[in-house]
Amino acid sequence: MGHTTPTGPMIRAEGLTRQFDGHVAVEALTFEVQPGEVFGFLGPNGAGKTTTVRMLAALIAPTAGEAWVNGHRIGAADREVRASIGLLTETPGLYQRLNPVENLRLFARLQGVVDVQGTIDKYLSLFDLWERRTEPVSTFSKGMQQKVAIARALLHEPPVLFLDEPTAALDPEAASLVREAIEVLRSQGRTVFICTHNLAEADRLCNRIGVIRQRLLRVDTPRALRQSMYGHSVLVRLQEVTPGLVEAVRALDFVEGVSPVEGGLRVALGDPPAQNPALVRALVAAGGAVQFVQEEEHSLEQVYFDLMRAARGEE
Repeated sequence: MGHTTPTGPMIRAEGLTRQFDGHVAVEALTFEVQPGEVFGFLGPNGAGKTTTVRMLAALIAPTAGEAWVNGHRIGAADREVRASIGLLTETPGLYQRLNPVENLRLFARLQGVVDVQGTIDKYLSLFDLWERRTEPVSTFSKGMQQKVAIARALLHEPPVLFLDEPTAALDPEAASLVREAIEVLRSQGRTVFICTHNLAEADRLCNRIGVIRQRLLRVDTPRALRQSMYGHSVLVRLQEVTPGLVEAVRALDFVEGVSPVEGGLRVALGDPPAQNPALVRALVAAGGAVQFVQEEEHSLEQVYFDLMRAARGEE
């Protein structure tokens, strides 16, 4: 089943809102997901992640706002939206007594796939399921079952794939298998929308991340999220830290801040790669013995918790 990729965003939401019995589950979401992007939706349980996916998959209608998927408007072209997407829910929902081929054949026929066997063979090979294609999925690990479910969501070759908590409740080995499958999708240039509260997973897999708590708190790349919250800083390891070295660094007009730390200095810079050489020269000229310079990385976990605390404070 072919689909024409739009020239603009693959997913676009403008003021997307959903209420249930007067309770606001999702409030005024506005964002875009570009073709070939792995976009992470990060938030705690109850933040509105699944509700957003259900709206974008044309399974429930928004209370307010608009959205488009693959160029099709939610509410006006819902059949086309559903044909454009693959959806993996938190539980695989496979027929346990059937093997992967039988499971996939059933859904391929329901979805109107033309080359049923060829498509099944392709995804069994792609996700390293071929050797176990004749075994009942009841004998599979949770991670293997999730891979079969991802293959099922791709049978009709949708340009957009929604994964709702794909590694929730999986052990580390099973979760690793699912992450490998997502890496394969990314290498193919698929547009993948992942709902998760797994911070390490989002940091590793996603091109950009949206942090949500009913409303969208921030959207950016993991690296840019860290830098926008905490700025750029480097750790300069020194043989000895003296007041003279601190003053020499503070005197540099491009330095935004300096503070002694154990074994060296923390220096805030606007552009570390460009400014590090001048910083090192100044330290050496002031008699400092520089051991190494390392750009300081803040964790995505720190960004996430600070955003959540700020959101709670505003409420």
